[in-house]
Amino acid sequence: MNPKTAFQILGICMLVMSCTSTPSQKITTAESYNSYLEVAENKNSINAKEIKEFWLEKLEKAPNQFPYHAKIASSHSQLFATTGNISSLIAASKHLELLNERTKYQNANYIRSLVRNYISQHRFQEGLTLLKKAEILGENLQATQKMLFDVHLELGNIEKAEQYLNHFKNEYSFDALIRLSKWYDHEGKLMAAIKVMEKAKLKAEDANNTYLKQWSYTNLGDFYGHAGRIKDAYNHYLKALELDSNDAYAKKGIAWIVFSHEKNSVEALRILNTIMSQHIAPDYYLLKAEIAEYMGNNAEKEKNIQAFMDAIQDENYGVMYTSYAITVLSEELNNTEKALEIAQHEVKLRPTAQSYDLLAWTYHLHGNSAKALEVIQTHVIDKTFEPIAMYHVAEILKANGHTETVSEIKAELLESSFELGPIMTEKIQRL
Repeated sequence: MNPKTAFQILGICMLVMSCTSTPSQKITTAESYNSYLEVAENKNSINAKEIKEFWLEKLEKAPNQFPYHAKIASSHSQLFATTGNISSLIAASKHLELLNERTKYQNANYIRSLVRNYISQHRFQEGLTLLKKAEILGENLQATQKMLFDVHLELGNIEKAEQYLNHFKNEYSFDALIRLSKWYDHEGKLMAAIKVMEKAKLKAEDANNTYLKQWSYTNLGDFYGHAGRIKDAYNHYLKALELDSNDAYAKKGIAWIVFSHEKNSVEALRILNTIMSQHIAPDYYLLKAEIAEYMGNNAEKEKNIQAFMDAIQDENYGVMYTSYAITVLSEELNNTEKALEIAQHEVKLRPTAQSYDLLAWTYHLHGNSAKALEVIQTHVIDKTFEPIAMYHVAEILKANGHTETVSEIKAELLESSFELGPIMTEKIQRL
């Protein structure tokens, strides 16, 4: 047999297996989530639009009633949450900025509302500046301190974040618990993070707060997935959908289980396509590209990568998808020069271990593995425990001849194969 023909047959066999094979333990059943995929209308979106129109009309009749801007901003934020439409998030920020201008930035609650919006836009430096103003005002100081913890952690100011955490880490409120859980996750203490998040879930259930319950279920779903508790993750995504049948994040979580755990690419794509008909987010295209690569469909992969790059050209996204763009440019489009430029700027804006990891990885792909090693030794190793970052560390160490710890990192990464997905798992196996 011609070797080329044999390779083609092998490729076809692998393609069929990747699309249809399932592990011995199947977690999901389409019957459990199909009804959530067939939702005809988004009630939350309709309600938010009605509220927005109501307050816009009120504002038009009484333009001096600046508190109306808060109501309009809230409805825009809800529209963004339910539809993913970035223009709604930007519209909310415009109303909140106007509101704070009218009150001369002397209302800490209004400032915090604007900062929440800026956090969604990844405008963390601006958020920090505003929170310092709110801290001086002192109104509901603990709420400001909790947000200062959030922003400092996002900016990589770890010591500052811990200082603010100490103000409330022994508190038993929902807001305090979820931040303590986030801190444990940052430290790589996943079991502790789960335990605290479970306590937060109970607080939300005791209060019968639908929004907090839904938030708890999806975040616990993520944590359970990272811990390899796939069935628990699936059940919590379903619990979130019981509360809101339009929860795109929960549906995406189920799609990932179907793809990464069950290797059912066709079904994962079906779920994703229904999500994308109801909710907008550029990163959906990257997940579709990953699935297409696993299926051996390079044309579909390239189509979705281009769709992602086209989507983020919308200036309203700002820096929200910068890290994704760096990865795509360096790994898929072979434009490491552009990726390096963006990665260097990202480190200035947000000097976290994850940002430095992307910078190091881009240096490595650009052919400067020695510089990459310098970056990871200074800014990444022992400062983040994210599996993707650890994979990059292993590859960079290997490229520089430091192979003594690579096998240890490899073993740990293989335990995170569900979180990383089948494509990345194959790369890890080649370490």
